[in-house]
Amino acid sequence: MPADHHDAFVERQFVERQEGAWRVLPIEGRFELVYEDGNGAWSVRRLQAHELKIGPGRVLVGGTDRDRDGYRGFRADRIHRLTDRDTGERVERNILDWLTRRAEGTRRARAKASAGALRRAARRSGPRAA
Repeated sequence: MPADHHDAFVERQFVERQEGAWRVLPIEGRFELVYEDGNGAWSVRRLQAHELKIGPGRVLVGGTDRDRDGYRGFRADRIHRLTDRDTGERVERNILDWLTRRAEGTRRARAKASAGALRRAARRSGPRAA
């Protein structure tokens, strides 16, 4: 991937955005999901989460499926259990609420880090003596 396309992808991935009717929030975490697919088959999936997509009548958590080595989206209403692989926290109820709080925390942390980086850059590029 050329550098400019990679930079655009990375920038797109780390900000809250609107994609048509979908609101996309950044989310970070390594999750193990007990998931039921559209045919009713259950599986355990390991996900490196990147985004929470909130749309008309549906919420998806998207990221890299560690076992299938590719991007996947999982409907929040089909997740029966979520385990945070970094903390061991296990969620079996109100999974959508938990994901929403996690995404909001990620958004706040990134906004704070971005504001700090802008302040540091402004101090470095402050007025210079001639």
